[in-house]
Amino acid sequence: MFSRHFCSPSRLVSVDPVNPLLAREQRVAWAGAAGLVAAMGVGRFAFTPLLPLMTDAGAIDHSQGAMIATANYAGYLLGAVALSIRPGINTSAHLRVWAVALVASELAMAMVSGVAAFAVARLVAGVASAVIFVGCLSTVAAARRRGASSSLAFSGVGVGIVISGVVASVAGPVLTWREMWVLAAVITALVLTPVAMLRIRPEGARVVAPQHGGTRSHAVAWRLLLVTYFLEGLGYIVIGTFLVAAISGEARGSGADGAGPLAWIVVGVFAVPAVLFWSWVSQRLGAHRTLGAALGVQVVAAVLPAVSPSPVAAMVAAALFGGTFIGIVSVAMTVGAQLPVARTAAILTAVYGVGQMLGPLVVAPVLGSSFTLAFAIAAVVLTVATAAAIGVAITMPGPASSDPILQVASAHLVAEIPGDPVGGRLGEPGVDLLQPTFHESLR
Repeated sequence: MFSRHFCSPSRLVSVDPVNPLLAREQRVAWAGAAGLVAAMGVGRFAFTPLLPLMTDAGAIDHSQGAMIATANYAGYLLGAVALSIRPGINTSAHLRVWAVALVASELAMAMVSGVAAFAVARLVAGVASAVIFVGCLSTVAAARRRGASSSLAFSGVGVGIVISGVVASVAGPVLTWREMWVLAAVITALVLTPVAMLRIRPEGARVVAPQHGGTRSHAVAWRLLLVTYFLEGLGYIVIGTFLVAAISGEARGSGADGAGPLAWIVVGVFAVPAVLFWSWVSQRLGAHRTLGAALGVQVVAAVLPAVSPSPVAAMVAAALFGGTFIGIVSVAMTVGAQLPVARTAAILTAVYGVGQMLGPLVVAPVLGSSFTLAFAIAAVVLTVATAAAIGVAITMPGPASSDPILQVASAHLVAEIPGDPVGGRLGEPGVDLLQPTFHESLR
């Protein structure tokens, strides 16, 4: 980095000509973080702390809540897949339209009644969340070479979860669930204001296959990774959807009625640095070994609320869940990028999305007065996922170094490149449009 130094009688002033550009690109990162706050932390996950309010008021029961949650996850999958197939629709105009749709869907939750109407509103919110998430990530990824911090952008997910938890904790006791949805819509609209000013920069991305060709070991590792990631999607979403409702139910009448929203705040606080933390671990142990370790920690997060009603156990579970669910995504995408298989990010995103959709439906029949069995099922599913991840580590030969945060972006930015189709043969070399200088933005 070049700078000029000017001497004056009082001080030595260092002028860095790159700083104005760096400041501009960091504003892009801040806007991207705001988009993830709105799209993921509030728009997508607000249903988690508001579910207990809706069930207490008799608007829905827990099984119906599972179906409504599934509609939201289905919408997110539809949006992500559509943008993967047609990356050209990732534009500023589309993002603004879906930003309005996200706010409107939250207002609709305050005005409609019935499971079908709630499901439609959450389906729209899911699609909108995917569009905003992809648009913000692609723009930050394009700006990272000039200093935009992708780690800052990813922290928006955790910050949004903290906001939704604080709002539920403070306003929940005095507002009805319908008024809470209106408040969520107002917060979403305010947070999306800087995002509306973003010039969205769609960017196709390829993960780079190893220099050596495909082998039988790679094929086995790839199949095990698919199993791992599908089961993670199925298992983590049970915790993410019902943890607050379970804690709120246990705390009711015990004088700790705010425990549920507090646990959700804890989830967000630990989610903020999670990607950076697991990136650091991956750089030392290798992503293929880190994946199993992160999943093992998440198993504990599922087991604790299943075996203990203690508020302390609940808060530990919230911390472990918040500290792993985003990190596992980043690590799994890194492992996929190291395999000589085409379109790994797109395929992994799809199987993860299917698992997310199925998770609430799988546990819906056992939801009643207690969530113990639901969390037990999630723990079993995540244990199997951990075993599969260990299999990935055993069967995967010599993975190259890669950046987990970069691969999270790749998961949502996979596009076909004219003259160089992504869907190539096993072992075909790839093109990395997200260049190595991305590492410079991690600050």
